[in-house]
Amino acid sequence: MPFDAAVRPHVPHRLGFARRPAPRAVAAWLFTICAMLIVMVSLGGATRLTGSGLSIMEWAPLMGALPPMSDAEWRRLYALYQQIPQYNLVNQGFGIEGFKGIFWLEWGHRLWGRLIGLAFLLPLLWFAVRGAIDGRLARRLGLLFLLGGLQGAIGWFMVASGFAADSTAVSPYRLVVHLSMALLLYSVILWTALGLWRDGAPAAPSAARPAPPALRPLTMAVLHLVAITVVAGGFVAGMRAGLTYNSFPLMDGRLVPDGYWALPGLRNLAENIAAVQFNHRLLATLTATLALATAAYGLLRGAAGALRTRLLLLGGAVLAQYALGVVTLLWVVPVALGTAHQAMAVLVLTAALALLHAQPSRATIRTGVSRTAMPRPAQG
Repeated sequence: MPFDAAVRPHVPHRLGFARRPAPRAVAAWLFTICAMLIVMVSLGGATRLTGSGLSIMEWAPLMGALPPMSDAEWRRLYALYQQIPQYNLVNQGFGIEGFKGIFWLEWGHRLWGRLIGLAFLLPLLWFAVRGAIDGRLARRLGLLFLLGGLQGAIGWFMVASGFAADSTAVSPYRLVVHLSMALLLYSVILWTALGLWRDGAPAAPSAARPAPPALRPLTMAVLHLVAITVVAGGFVAGMRAGLTYNSFPLMDGRLVPDGYWALPGLRNLAENIAAVQFNHRLLATLTATLALATAAYGLLRGAAGALRTRLLLLGGAVLAQYALGVVTLLWVVPVALGTAHQAMAVLVLTAALALLHAQPSRATIRTGVSRTAMPRPAQG
């Protein structure tokens, strides 16, 4: 059960620390983790765009944190890479120096993932020892840490698909699973941090002001569309569909490209380049339209304070992402723009989640109590 200082006398922790909930300190730590995850997603995009993800053919969660320390080790890793189709079909003859170029990017991506794990686990243990988090929150965060470890295994599961015969890239399906898991973890951590930050604020003198009546369902619809659009973008990335139909708004002079139904059933939605790119364009347009309409509705209905700020952030993030997507497509997906487009998708998701969080639920408005509130220490 959560520690309730309002009904229990102050008792020193058996290790000498006082049990004092510190929601804003915990929230600041989780916001830092979110920032690290945005960097991680960006690095993932860069490794995909440069074909670096297949350069390390071994999954060594512990020993893999050390880079090659000798010429013999570099030659061994290069020899392993020469055995896969990507080398023979794409990078044959680029030499060990070329190999080092893609190796360091993938190694940095994996190292950053390990650093996120440490940045999550060590403060979690520290806050738990100090009593800054209650049991329920500690269990939630512990589960998120385990899921983060699972995400590492999913990453290797994805990379291993690129070693198959005649394959020069990872499976689009596995890439989408890996990306979706990353964004799910990010969303839960961000939502938890937002709740803790709000719970640590000084108590308001009056009940929360209700948002415009239709704003919450509109925001929920935007959030779902953002998620679907990002998943569709994962298939665009996995199929490298952005390297074709590099015109906008038409695709080879047509609104709906020739060959849209080239494959049977659901395979068409994930494996047909024409359909994959068209669907992502359509979903992005729907998402941008609904997000801008939601922002306009909230602002015209008099949203103020944090709610107004988050409406403006959502509208600005969606406009920036849509424009960035079009430019990335027209310029045939250069690495810098493709990476920025993937990172910006996380920021759009962030804006949608923050806007939803700024709207108190009916239960919160009625009772004036947050569901995620942490108990405060008794005064005096």
